[in-house]
Amino acid sequence: MTKIKSRKHPTRLQMSTVLASLLLPAVAAHAADAQEAKQMTEVVVDAAKENDFKAERASSPKYTEKLVDTPQTITVIKKELFQQQNATTLTEALRNSPGVGTFFLGENGNTNTGDAVFLRGFDTSSSIFVDGVRDIGSISRDVFNIEQIDVLKGPAGTDSGRGAPTGSINMNSKQANLENAISGSVTGGSGSQKRATADINRVLDAESGIAFRLNVMAQDSDSATRDVVKNKRWGVAPTVAFGLGGKTRAHLSYLHIKQDNIPDGGVPTIGLPGYTSPDSNNANPALRRTFLNSAPMVDPQGFYGHVSDHDDVTADMATVRIDHDFSPTLRLQNTSRYGKTKQDYLLTSFMANATSTNATTGVVTPSNLITPNPADPSTWLLNRTSRTFKDAENRILANQTVVTWDVTTGALQHTVVGGLEFINEKQITYGRAGGGTLAPTPLYSPNPNGALNNLNTVRTGAGTQGTTDTQALYVFDNIKIGEQWMVSGGVRVDHYNTDYVSTTLTNGALVPTILAANDTLTTGKFSVLYKPTANSSVYATVANSKQPPGGANFSLSSAASSASNPNLDPQETTTKEIGTKWDFLDQKLGFTAALYRTDVKNEVEQDATNASVYYQTGKKRVEGIELGVQGQITPNWMVSAGYTHMKTSVESGRAITASGESNLTYTPKDAFTSWTTYSFPFGLQVGGGVRYTGELSRGTDGAVGTPTYAESYWVGDLMASYALTKNIDLRLNVYNVTDEQYVAAINKSGYRYTPGTPRSASLTANFRF
Repeated sequence: MTKIKSRKHPTRLQMSTVLASLLLPAVAAHAADAQEAKQMTEVVVDAAKENDFKAERASSPKYTEKLVDTPQTITVIKKELFQQQNATTLTEALRNSPGVGTFFLGENGNTNTGDAVFLRGFDTSSSIFVDGVRDIGSISRDVFNIEQIDVLKGPAGTDSGRGAPTGSINMNSKQANLENAISGSVTGGSGSQKRATADINRVLDAESGIAFRLNVMAQDSDSATRDVVKNKRWGVAPTVAFGLGGKTRAHLSYLHIKQDNIPDGGVPTIGLPGYTSPDSNNANPALRRTFLNSAPMVDPQGFYGHVSDHDDVTADMATVRIDHDFSPTLRLQNTSRYGKTKQDYLLTSFMANATSTNATTGVVTPSNLITPNPADPSTWLLNRTSRTFKDAENRILANQTVVTWDVTTGALQHTVVGGLEFINEKQITYGRAGGGTLAPTPLYSPNPNGALNNLNTVRTGAGTQGTTDTQALYVFDNIKIGEQWMVSGGVRVDHYNTDYVSTTLTNGALVPTILAANDTLTTGKFSVLYKPTANSSVYATVANSKQPPGGANFSLSSAASSASNPNLDPQETTTKEIGTKWDFLDQKLGFTAALYRTDVKNEVEQDATNASVYYQTGKKRVEGIELGVQGQITPNWMVSAGYTHMKTSVESGRAITASGESNLTYTPKDAFTSWTTYSFPFGLQVGGGVRYTGELSRGTDGAVGTPTYAESYWVGDLMASYALTKNIDLRLNVYNVTDEQYVAAINKSGYRYTPGTPRSASLTANFRF
């Protein structure tokens, strides 16, 4: 048994002392504020009405100002926007934020599942939140119960603790309100798509502010892109609210999701631009199979897995949120959450690599790409030797308290936000075996129903268990100086303990390895904002974030080369951003522009002369510009668009791209997204949008002959909606109208890729009462 303990130690007593000094003055002052409030005259704010595309604020209580006065790049995607596009998952909705996407298919024989999101050059999959609480698990998230999605770009360490270097994603759930309403939709479309949703809100007691809301969803669809792939799921999300309109409000919510999918493992990259024979390095010229250099592409719809593949997910989330107004100037919000996600996954993967030559005997052995008759591609075969499992369970128990205090000191108006969080996160994985064996399948006509021998999946006793306990304290102060200046700053202290047990099966015996890490992380941000007009701002911000060993996946490692080694320092990120935001047309149309630079340091690098020695000397950089526009141009014309240009580089350390270039992987240099609609007075609404994703470099790998990058592409979508009555409308969505063939995601070795969705369509009937 191996046991490693970090040298770092907690400081809980110090944290308690800091908490008392920061928050108690605010609570103690509320009585005086309440007395003063009795003498205050009621102020009615005539705010501009929000429109379907433009949000006024981010959903988190940590962001106290309107978006136009928030010194950070934040893209808010409202439900009205992604519902027009018939986007049903988080991944689909995120297409409305430029340069954000699921571009990475996975490591070699493994396939990424769920919302594997890259944002500004880095994997952000572990920084997805629901109502401000981290949501863990490699699953695909449905948006049937989502009000809006906040994409926060730049370090989010001060806001949400440990996390990805370049941002986070927060999904804001639907809540009960004091309005009787019923709405829903029924959709059918390409790929045998069948989907229905309903949203019912009822006022149970208007005087007491009691309301009930129920959102339900059911979907049973094949894939418009791929044969055999299936997306089948249902969900229910009830919520009840008490005290709406009063000083104390309570929301009790529950979410249950059940998925029964057949996952997509991708298709071989043979025939794509940049593909050459994987045998090109063979010492024997006769064995280099140069005929593969001109081999045709496979059918993007072909399924190279087996009908026994499955991805079964059960997710449950219970939340209690209490809001209380001590006075008009002192408010409290407390959120408690218990969540559990179980995933049982079996996928037939493959590596379409070359033959192997024994260096001693010279014997050539066919590997996974078999070509018995070079002149007849119909005889070529693909070995499917990798049956991969994921048997995992994620749990989270969290309690978060936020206090917001508005106070004036002389000429300065402060909005102070202080908070305390206690979070327990656990991830358990179980080793499995017995996936059976498959015969090779024809490369150009794969057979998903082929014979499967010796299928007997069992847990082996091997597996992992990682647990992270976090106690966090933070405080922000936003200071208004007159009518034109704002200065804001914040600091957060997180203390975490991670315990990790990995059990391997060695020579028939189970061998555990126990690792542990603990540390105290301090992050902060500071900004200065100037308002040229009442509805505009110019700002400069600097912020940082940290990701400790094991912070993204609860896994620790004793390997010197691993960033999850508990004796290493956290990955640390610093972002500097200057930007401007303007609200035009009576605050109905918002424009944003930002220049930023993000530096990520403490990356693990190998010593140039001693392969067994590693240092944290690596440094990566992302810098660029991002532009955005959202809102209403005229009462009938809506628009949402964004553009980003990113220059990425490895400032210190080895190249991480397969091409050897000093840029970052799975990050387009340029990206553009747009969506616009126009409503005619007789009930017709037409719209559409185009998206552009630049060339994507794939990761470093020893693969020979595979594409080192995925080509850039444009995709256009169209929409038309017609109101049959005031309560019912029909909407037609057509996707990829030019039937563009493109690579949506590529794996690290370059042997597999996910084809983009071809031209397809859906028809939706929407109703509301």
